[in-house]
Amino acid sequence: MRRGAHAFGKGRRCRLGAGWQRGLSLAETWRCNVDEIRIGLTGLGPRGRHWLKMLDNFNGYRVTAICDPLTELHEMSLEPLKDPDSIAVYDKYEDFLTDDNVDAVALTVRCWEQGALAAQALEAGKHVNSEVPAAHTMEDCWRIVLAAERSGKVYQLGEQRRHSGEFAAWRELVRDGKLGKITFCEGQYIGYKQSYRYHRLPGTAQLVPIEDLPNHPEAEPTWINLMPPIHYLPHELSPILMVLDDRVTEVTAMSTRSPSYIHEEILQPDIQLAIMKTAKDTLMRLAVAYTQPTPPRDNHWCHIMGTKGSVELARSLKDSPKLWLADAQMHDHAEVGWQPQRTDAPAEARGSGHSDTDYYIHATFRDALLHGVPQEFDVYRAMDTAAPAILASESIAQGSKLMHVPDFRPGPNRRKGEMPR
Repeated sequence: MRRGAHAFGKGRRCRLGAGWQRGLSLAETWRCNVDEIRIGLTGLGPRGRHWLKMLDNFNGYRVTAICDPLTELHEMSLEPLKDPDSIAVYDKYEDFLTDDNVDAVALTVRCWEQGALAAQALEAGKHVNSEVPAAHTMEDCWRIVLAAERSGKVYQLGEQRRHSGEFAAWRELVRDGKLGKITFCEGQYIGYKQSYRYHRLPGTAQLVPIEDLPNHPEAEPTWINLMPPIHYLPHELSPILMVLDDRVTEVTAMSTRSPSYIHEEILQPDIQLAIMKTAKDTLMRLAVAYTQPTPPRDNHWCHIMGTKGSVELARSLKDSPKLWLADAQMHDHAEVGWQPQRTDAPAEARGSGHSDTDYYIHATFRDALLHGVPQEFDVYRAMDTAAPAILASESIAQGSKLMHVPDFRPGPNRRKGEMPR
């Protein structure tokens, strides 16, 4: 299904072959030919529509296509956009990927195949900016890495919490040695997604609250009803591993029973918890839960402890972030005014979502493609956040077995573009 026909597209200044003739790299050649990114978005749920409206007004992007198998979402997604008639519309992902007017894919799907869809786009020659959690299987993690390496295309995991002001401050403290050797970290993403997100009418986007299920026996589970909660650990691992400049090497995990104690109609467990060890010998305890009623506050909490001090986020609306330094004559934790909103944020970031951090997931992707800015959060670091969560789930399935997390970077046992030997 397609709406609107496209010419080659504005913003092109020279043919691709000219760059190759001048001996430029693939990335340099692509930048030679563009001054904007023609982006297509697939996955038109609430998060996808939020991304879509942002991209439609974001300097350096032009939305050229959308895709979702649920056609009822097409018109409502197009309606707020500046030039909806110029945007191609698809209900089949394979057709969407053949559109030559799409340079990059914004992937905002919620499904088991998320990682495979990202890899498929890279293999089709598209850059990819993907929503969390990147992938749900180790096979798809490797497929993404190999596809990015072989294609030379940019892959980014659009995890926004790593851009928060509090983690920028913590990163400097760790880099400067103020906290000493980091020995222990905690992180949690705990909250209540309410009763209406777990079922929908088949073939539609219409959600059915648990209380209304007796009237809709045909309702089917949504992805959040089926997904192991621990798979969403990238929202904790991404900022913590950035602060530590580290990666996870070992993981074991446990879970409460399935189904939920809160609502037995929810097929996932109420809480899952992982214990991890990093390459720099730091221990971490991380938990995820979506069915736990909590006070009205931010669902995220983190704590980092070192041999010279510690930091932690606020636990409630009445609380404040805290800092303690062993060698600073401090008899107790000091309250600090850190917030997710950055003090150095550009005006464009204000109101972008998630305490202004949504801006950065699109700005960093744009800058990597258009301006060649090196990716701080590259495909390898993205998989560093996804793989431990996947292996935590596998650990639970195998009786809390200790799992070893691979290093996805090329090295003595793996050539670029190949699986490990």
